[in-house]
Amino acid sequence: MAVCLKRLTSLSARSMSTVGFIGLGNMGGYMAKNLVKAGKDVVVYDVNDSSVKDLQSSGAGAAASPSELASQSDVIITMVPSSPHVQEVFTGSDGVLKSLKPGSLCIDSSTIDPAVSKEVDSAVRSAGAHFYDAPVSGGVVAAENGALTFMVGGESDRFAEVKSYLDHMGANIIHCGPNGNGLVVKLCNNMMLAISMIGAAETLNMGIKMGMDRKLLSEILGKSTARCWSIDTYNPVPGVMEGVPASRDYSGGFGATLMLKDLGLAKLMADASESPIVLGNMANQIYDELCKDEEFAPKDFGVIFKKLSEQ
Repeated sequence: MAVCLKRLTSLSARSMSTVGFIGLGNMGGYMAKNLVKAGKDVVVYDVNDSSVKDLQSSGAGAAASPSELASQSDVIITMVPSSPHVQEVFTGSDGVLKSLKPGSLCIDSSTIDPAVSKEVDSAVRSAGAHFYDAPVSGGVVAAENGALTFMVGGESDRFAEVKSYLDHMGANIIHCGPNGNGLVVKLCNNMMLAISMIGAAETLNMGIKMGMDRKLLSEILGKSTARCWSIDTYNPVPGVMEGVPASRDYSGGFGATLMLKDLGLAKLMADASESPIVLGNMANQIYDELCKDEEFAPKDFGVIFKKLSEQ
């Protein structure tokens, strides 16, 4: 009976926990909204005031800084663009660590350098709290629909609690091992995604220029051995699929500059592990060249098709 009461008390406390969410961009905004929809008490912070107001209109509270958010939260989820942003959010002069409650649960869904994640993990643990890296895959549509895949790195004893929050934002929550492992998997995924997107864009461009109907070509490739996510789910050719960035001049989605950042992080991993990445390096060079063009740099990474089609 005592064990059952303890378990019920734990579950009740968890249900009443306040969730702080930092980073309300293309992905984070939908993720935070799904937590609100799930009935969680959510407080948010972002440098973009309009993003914060959008979440407030959905029922979330707002904090003026990461530090203020930490003082109000039992669980903190971060979704920011890069390693320096994560470092600033946690260790900056007005960062999370300034007001972090002992025993708090910190979940970082940013895609950053695994080495930086381990540094932040160490700082959070020194403050008496817990840290997990939990990068995501699936894109903006999956974020909106609560169907993301989370790759989680961190201690196993609180993974079930981590999963209880991520379940409201994702369909697949996978424990990958100790801290940093989630990011290793995510960077492997994104390197392969960049390579496959370039291959899909080159193939589709060639077929269309040879006279194939773009929709028919995409349909056939999506049912053949060339099938991949960049063909059947996130097609980069305008006029083939609705609801993907290519259907709206590559706005929204996963930015080309973010893909370039992730390819750079994958290269660091390859160098550290002495792993040859011939195609990964080529993809890095291709996106580096793409992002030098002001027309393409702000767009979704599928814009590589547009660049190729104009050559």
